[in-house]
Amino acid sequence: MPTSHSRVGVASVCAAALTFSGLLATGLIAAQPAAAADPAGYQNVRINEVTSSNNDTVELYNTGAIAVSVSGWKMADDGFSPQSFTPSSSTIAPGGFITFNSPKGLGDSDKLVIYTADGTVVDRVDWATGRAKPAMARCGGDGTGAWVTATTVTTFGAPNASGCPVSAPAASRIRINELTSDGADTVELYNGGTSAVGIGAWKYVDSDTAHSPALISSSSPSTTSIPAGGYATFDSTLGLGASDSLFLVDGNGTTVDSVTWATDGAKPSDERCANGTGWFTTSTTATLGGANSCSGGTGGGGTGGHLLGGGGSLTSGCTPEAPSGTGSTPAGTLAWPGGLDVTIADDVCAFTTSTGPEGRDVSGLAFDPARPSVLWAVKNKNWLFKLVKSNGKWIPDASWSATGKQIHFAGGSGQPDSEGLTVGANGHLYVTSERDNADNTVPKDTIMEFDPAATGTTLSPVHQWDMTSQFPQLDTGSKDDANLGFEGVGYVPDSWLTANGWIDPLTGAAYDPADYPLHGSGLFFAGLEWDGTLHVYGLDSDGTSTTFGTISTGKASVMDVTFDAGTQRIVATCDNTCGETHTFLKVNTAGAIVPDVTYTNPAVMPTDNLEGFAIAPASACVNGSREAVWSDDGSYGFGSGSSSYGHALYSGTFPC
Repeated sequence: MPTSHSRVGVASVCAAALTFSGLLATGLIAAQPAAAADPAGYQNVRINEVTSSNNDTVELYNTGAIAVSVSGWKMADDGFSPQSFTPSSSTIAPGGFITFNSPKGLGDSDKLVIYTADGTVVDRVDWATGRAKPAMARCGGDGTGAWVTATTVTTFGAPNASGCPVSAPAASRIRINELTSDGADTVELYNGGTSAVGIGAWKYVDSDTAHSPALISSSSPSTTSIPAGGYATFDSTLGLGASDSLFLVDGNGTTVDSVTWATDGAKPSDERCANGTGWFTTSTTATLGGANSCSGGTGGGGTGGHLLGGGGSLTSGCTPEAPSGTGSTPAGTLAWPGGLDVTIADDVCAFTTSTGPEGRDVSGLAFDPARPSVLWAVKNKNWLFKLVKSNGKWIPDASWSATGKQIHFAGGSGQPDSEGLTVGANGHLYVTSERDNADNTVPKDTIMEFDPAATGTTLSPVHQWDMTSQFPQLDTGSKDDANLGFEGVGYVPDSWLTANGWIDPLTGAAYDPADYPLHGSGLFFAGLEWDGTLHVYGLDSDGTSTTFGTISTGKASVMDVTFDAGTQRIVATCDNTCGETHTFLKVNTAGAIVPDVTYTNPAVMPTDNLEGFAIAPASACVNGSREAVWSDDGSYGFGSGSSSYGHALYSGTFPC
């Protein structure tokens, strides 16, 4: 458990890729399970690139985490007369693209409007003379970035450039930053550039094509300029509906930015998180005229992910805990490569026990490689849970124990401060503990092996390995220091280590499992919260162990560790202490295990003590995607009154 120690312009549009060194993982994001389906998935579809040259081609992009059918969809130009088009595919996969040639032709100065089969406006873009030749494309993020004019390269059917050129005009830095459709229907614009931008001739329009664009300067209050780093707010004279869109158009008639939201999505407000740059989420507090609070409630911004599910009320005695120790995201961290939508995946206050009646402290998570329909969870206050899916949620398997099983140290004693777990090759569960909660000022950094097939409501270890003496820095008489020990553990098969040429630190030669005849068929990587290091052990069947040294993750802390066969990487997770990030480690050409790439969590998730992380095995892949699950150690969510308050588990998707 952690403590507080710790758009218009010249651009060359190029494809981007996600890489795990030699592993290329691009275009792999796919459908989330049906239980997490977004009922307004079409609102995640955005016009992403368009040309009024040659074949008048249009590209649409799906920013969401579920596939969206475009069957029966239509398009219109500035005549607003919808007409059917023939897309390259009838469905857009999550993170995917479709293209089509405009059946009407697109003019040198024109607009493009996309409609669903029932006539709902999905997205719209307007351009001035010459701006869509050879093409206009979103720059700075597919589906959400500023519009720029491509000069040499088009990328229809593939990602656009990841960033906007420094030569882009200042107007391209203006973004719709926050809005509310509740009461005054107020819009906030933000200038992310370094110079003031005049907006006296700029206009805005909503999704009602019968409406003519309205001048910002004729709205109240009248606004004609936005200073660098500053804000402008005005009340919409067009009104904004519970489910609507807003399009911002410059003085030349070119769309600068847009946002679409689902029913009640902009109540009390929709805001970009991070301020000026991120996806839209629904906030619990409006901050018009200032930096966004990102105090997300239900999620649900139109161009970003959604936090779905939740509900229920807290039961008596269930007391969530606010996060502590929040730090910044390390430089070079990449955006989450999976789906943008996330589902609350447990019942409210589902993990109350006799030693943890407040319902908090769910920490380590691990999928069972042999049975991916099973998710194991460990609670700090010495409990194990076998979870299975029911109606889209992870619930305790009643055939194993509907209330979890209590675990003890060897001999049946003590209350392990159980933080991490992994599944070994023998199907047994290996659990780490930092200390004995019955004596919480003294570290007790152990790895315990449990047989999940054992009968009874309590479990004692088959074997137990104590490494406490290796960490004297934790033995200071302070319970805070004692609480910074083994936080996660992952089982890594020998076959991966040998195939990748890992050098054994003890011999200086290629690792040979035969040198350690009692250790089984893999090693265990335990994550130390104290300094973010991994400690490698061979756990022998006679109760002894071999220590293979220490690996740096490059992070201040580690909260969970897992080996992912899908990416062929060891994954070290850090919670809000490190900005909610996951570092994937590889074996480099010198035979050392080193960080490869780091990803953030999906943007819609709360910034909490999200200590547990697990990715489903590749055998569980559906349409190129598999489940990822997080656990909130404090079950705090976005705070009291939010739909996530009192919930511990979140479910998203990760590429196969």
